[in-house]
Amino acid sequence: MSTIPDLEPVANRMREAAQGVRDDELDAPTPCERMPVGALLDHVITLCEAFRRAADKTSTTAETPPEPTPANLPGAWRDELDRRLDALVAAWRDPAAWQGATAVGGVELSGEAAGTVALNELLLHGWDLARATGQAYIGDPASVEIGHAFVSEVPADDPAAREGLFGPVVPVPEEAPLLDRVLGLSGRHPDWTPPPP
Repeated sequence: MSTIPDLEPVANRMREAAQGVRDDELDAPTPCERMPVGALLDHVITLCEAFRRAADKTSTTAETPPEPTPANLPGAWRDELDRRLDALVAAWRDPAAWQGATAVGGVELSGEAAGTVALNELLLHGWDLARATGQAYIGDPASVEIGHAFVSEVPADDPAAREGLFGPVVPVPEEAPLLDRVLGLSGRHPDWTPPPP
């Protein structure tokens, strides 16, 4: 990797989407099956810390992520998410974070892979959160390019490889915007809207 990616643009998109969430939307459905907005926010707060520790090489394969739940959200969750996003961005600006081996979510992987997954998680879940709460989401071009390269590497016809990572591929026209193609390859419907109440 000649130039390390900067997670700040995609982190800022996540921050904007989170700041736009109303307190009465925490139970609203998201494109992530069985994960309402509050659980998704809990998941993002948790993954920010997990991937920060992966960058610092202080995580181990013995750690497994907790089940996301709105009950875990702190009262000042917006402030907590801000702090964790800032720490995540700073950690992955260190070139050493992208080198060697690390672990996250109980899985050992290279620093470069962990950084790419962190970026992709923020990209996809930022879109999930915005979509669930009726907000616009425009991915920054560099992050969308990296996300597309990442999701393109996951075999579309191998359920085992996609298990726990992505759902079945959703067909998206080749001429569609690149973000839509990223969403389709990750198992999301780009035109997803919340079901009627």
